[in-house]
Amino acid sequence: MQGTRIASSALVAGALLAATLALTSAAPGKSATAKSKQVARGEYLVMVMGCGDCHTPGTLYGSPDFNRRLSGSEMGWKGPWGVTYARNLTADSETGIGKWTAKNIVDAMRTGMRPDGSVIQPPMPWPNLAQLTDEDAYAIAAYLKHIPTVAHHVPDRLAPGQTATGPVLEFPPPTAWDAPRSEAGSAPGGGTGK
Repeated sequence: MQGTRIASSALVAGALLAATLALTSAAPGKSATAKSKQVARGEYLVMVMGCGDCHTPGTLYGSPDFNRRLSGSEMGWKGPWGVTYARNLTADSETGIGKWTAKNIVDAMRTGMRPDGSVIQPPMPWPNLAQLTDEDAYAIAAYLKHIPTVAHHVPDRLAPGQTATGPVLEFPPPTAWDAPRSEAGSAPGGGTGK
């Protein structure tokens, strides 16, 4: 009788262990599904926010190269800050953001600062990205880590007064209305602009 109880207990324990292992092995599948939903959400956000307009080669010429999606552009943006180039956002560890963690990516979108402490220059609209929810910001980071890696070093930023050797979109000097203000919130002519 005692042997039957031990055998029954062993069967129950074995069944519980098997059920636990089955649930544990099923969990990664659920995690993978959640991850794929997060990546899909990130892809959607990157698309509707127009990230590829600057960061995908050929887009500004009307023919985006989706095989090199988000690998940066050699079209310069010239303004009072000098000349900047849309960086490589793929996970290439040497020319892209491959060494960045998801938190590094989210922090850069929110603060306008790269992990090395350098400033993300215009025209990158990081103040807009700073408004993303955690869920959306991390979805973008997951998508950027997921896209195919492309090795492409875009030209380095040029300081004001330096000359670019390639194509450049130049912002002309601002009119009085668009000129930077010395006092926050005041419009030309003393009004508030509202």
